[in-house]
Amino acid sequence: MEGKIRIKLFRSPICTPDKHKRVVKGLGLRKLNQIVERPDTPVFRGMVKKVPHLLMVVE
Repeated sequence: MEGKIRIKLFRSPICTPDKHKRVVKGLGLRKLNQIVERPDTPVFRGMVKKVPHLLMVVE
């Protein structure tokens, strides 16, 4: 059983490339300061690493 990772959107993806917007949407984030819980897998870790300037991992 894998753990959970909590991801927070702390910067707006408005003026970012389309790929970055799709990564944020793929994680299920819509609003600023929204926090979602996802499985702690390499897939989700990689998505967070694609846009580190928009997301933060909440411990």
